[in-house]
Amino acid sequence: MSLHLTRRDFVKAAASISAVPTLALASAPSPSSTGPSKRSQPNVILIMLDDLGSVDANCYGSTDLETPNIDALAESGVRFTQFCSAAPVCSPSRAAVLTGRYPQRAGLADNASSRPGGPGLPADEITLAKMFKDCGYATGHVGKWHMGYQPQIMPNAKGFDESFGHMGGCIDNYSHFFYWDGPNRHDLWQNGREIWRDGIHIGDLMVHQCHSFLDANQGKPFFLFWAINQPHYPLQGRPKWREHYKDLPSPRSMYAASVSTLDELIGQVIAKVKELGLAEKTIIALQSDHGHSTEDRAFGGGGNAGPYRGAKFSLFEGGIRVVSLISWPGTLPKDAVRQQLVTGCDWLPTLAELTGVAPPHRRIDGKSMLPVISDANAPTAHPTFFWQLGNQWAAREGNWKLIGNPRDTSNKAPLTAKDKLFLSDLAAGVSEMTNRAAAHPDIVKHLTALHDRWVQDVKDHS
Repeated sequence: MSLHLTRRDFVKAAASISAVPTLALASAPSPSSTGPSKRSQPNVILIMLDDLGSVDANCYGSTDLETPNIDALAESGVRFTQFCSAAPVCSPSRAAVLTGRYPQRAGLADNASSRPGGPGLPADEITLAKMFKDCGYATGHVGKWHMGYQPQIMPNAKGFDESFGHMGGCIDNYSHFFYWDGPNRHDLWQNGREIWRDGIHIGDLMVHQCHSFLDANQGKPFFLFWAINQPHYPLQGRPKWREHYKDLPSPRSMYAASVSTLDELIGQVIAKVKELGLAEKTIIALQSDHGHSTEDRAFGGGGNAGPYRGAKFSLFEGGIRVVSLISWPGTLPKDAVRQQLVTGCDWLPTLAELTGVAPPHRRIDGKSMLPVISDANAPTAHPTFFWQLGNQWAAREGNWKLIGNPRDTSNKAPLTAKDKLFLSDLAAGVSEMTNRAAAHPDIVKHLTALHDRWVQDVKDHS
């Protein structure tokens, strides 16, 4: 039986929970004509990871990494095996998460500038933070931003009451300098003001800031966007983890230390949530922004995409299929796995429905994941989905996926001129190693037409 549970359905579902064990849904606040009381609304912590490989958690099949806290979150909630980011690079993926819109529609189709004054997320875009703030939530940003370095598009101008972190694409974890596009620039900010915390690992600073935010707002609903800047390069894990993984080959050893460091950070914040008695009042969602990096600064790799071709910057599955989960103990299903296609655009409508807040009155491309969360047999809300990065694009309908001008950053196999249009049947296999375009010209034509119509739609409806 396929059920689409709204918040109004939760109470009814709870009454029949014993008859439908796969749902495991308890009673959640029901909206009324005046809306739920502020304290009855759940808190939300949305954790975004940076450059994590598609299978780089134990709960996704990794056997050489230790990720007990991510695994525990998955056991307490719903883990997605076909969660796709809206872009294979940082800024547009984050823009999609915060706006619920294709990054092209949100006006950030490629990476934002890591230089002060450069382009970023347009000032008129409405974010999750603004949505929650307008409904009485305390809102906090901790960690990486990378969606604009101008006052009018930094976090405090995009709906966040509080902000702590770096505005560019990456920083040295100890000096907090951005080194990769000279001149070298210090990049650590609190509420729009540059601050200095030399020598302290950014992970420890983020945990401290998260704890402070939780302490200050434990008596009212809050939304915390925690964008952890790891395992993005530089690969500077905690010393204990560097020692732990010293026998792994390089660069896996350095990458592994960074992954277990971020997992440990997550555990420290979850422990704080439990200490404050907020576990059953708090939704925790987690997503990597895209696949792992094979860039020179990441020593050519270290991450693992498992059976998937591609990595960061690629529209093959290894670049966009990511680790993702959601947990709300006592309300959402526990230790559940969902295989339907869901996307980074879907967080905004999903969290709006779960918390009973009003979504923005504008075009939203994401769809609520609640039908899928509630029922393993529910159909995907995305019969089609589209991606674009530079001249590389992809159109997916069902299990057919067409990539134009593909790029394989995993270097699993060469791409030739015959692969300018690369067609995969994901039902036949997720490896995307065989181009089926020549055998299915009708499908290539159909998906190309869908892509062209999508491009026009984005131009016509912002």
